[in-house]
Amino acid sequence: MSGSRLPTAQFEVAEVVRAAQAADDAGRRDPGVEMLQVLSPDGILAGGLSAQVAGVVVDFSPYLTSSDAAHLRSLYRDMALIRRFDQESTALQRQGQLALWVPLTGQEAAQIGSGRALEPQDHAFPTYREHGVALTRGVELSEILRLFKGVTNGGWDPRKRNFHLYTLVLAAQSLHAVGYAMGMQRDQLADPSLPQAASIAYFGDGASSEGDIHESMVFAASFNAPVVFFCQNNQWAISVPSTVQTRVPIAQRAQGYGFPGIRVDGNDVVAVEAVTRWALEHARSGEGPVLIEAYTYRMSAHTTADDPTKYRLSRDEQEWQPRDPLIRLETYLRSAGLADDAFFEELATEGREMATAVREAVLTMTAPDLESRFASVYAEPHPLVLEELAFFQQYEAGFVDEGKHA
Repeated sequence: MSGSRLPTAQFEVAEVVRAAQAADDAGRRDPGVEMLQVLSPDGILAGGLSAQVAGVVVDFSPYLTSSDAAHLRSLYRDMALIRRFDQESTALQRQGQLALWVPLTGQEAAQIGSGRALEPQDHAFPTYREHGVALTRGVELSEILRLFKGVTNGGWDPRKRNFHLYTLVLAAQSLHAVGYAMGMQRDQLADPSLPQAASIAYFGDGASSEGDIHESMVFAASFNAPVVFFCQNNQWAISVPSTVQTRVPIAQRAQGYGFPGIRVDGNDVVAVEAVTRWALEHARSGEGPVLIEAYTYRMSAHTTADDPTKYRLSRDEQEWQPRDPLIRLETYLRSAGLADDAFFEELATEGREMATAVREAVLTMTAPDLESRFASVYAEPHPLVLEELAFFQQYEAGFVDEGKHA
């Protein structure tokens, strides 16, 4: 096919970017689109947090942890460490040590805030970018990299930390989260002594257009399932802006299913934690599902195979940089006298040590032998798989080892 016969694009990149920026500005200014925030971009902390949710004014203040200095420092620590992990993982991929990497820079507050809101009995269902949530659930960060290096199909036991394996199929985890929530719901009915628990499904603005999300929310609403849908609206589904995904704020979609929807500043870790605590409690107590839209921005590429300069302008990134979740919390901690230079220097040292440990772990990773890979297809031996293994072993034995016969 000649170049002249190639189909034309439906829109030009610059046009899409301008439309996205205009909609972003309109969404922040529109008084009908309330975005909950406690910690402003310039590091000023508000005293309380309340908003109208599903026609009822909800006071989120009891769920705020802003008065606990040690807790705020721990939130900053988690965000700083996971950003350092992200940087190291990106470098490892660029050096050929990982097959692919999915960055999270810019989304630390959304992930750490929501992850820290979870109780041990809750179960999280991530996409493939929730490295910060994994950190809050106690997953070893090097185990995440086993998946991206290709030496395992999973990486960790989801039953140990109630943190499910990464889901590479867009929105599939939302179905898993609702099904798991319905299972917990029935277990609690059969045995009231079990602790109340909820599941949380993470997905992006792009995945919100998938049918699985719609089906999940229909089931969740129909069965009053104890599940929280947590959408990280990072503005871009690879190269498609969120304004193409939806004509209204994603949080408003919950109205169509009959449960609450909340938009929160996804770069405000304090607000995210408070809102998610409320939502999880709402779900656990039998009040049904909640949709949270964490309004944030992907500061890096979609994956290391992506080049965002092809579809978005540097001006767009520059406008979001002052809203950096780490900068705003550091500004508050310093201005309020809750953290000094020694704290940040110690944390930087801890980050370097963590990165070194992660790099060493990746460099020593080895893939399992082929026989064990065949054995992991089914729980019990399967005649067809054994036949295929025997064929491959025979095929492999047919190659001459030139080194031995040189």
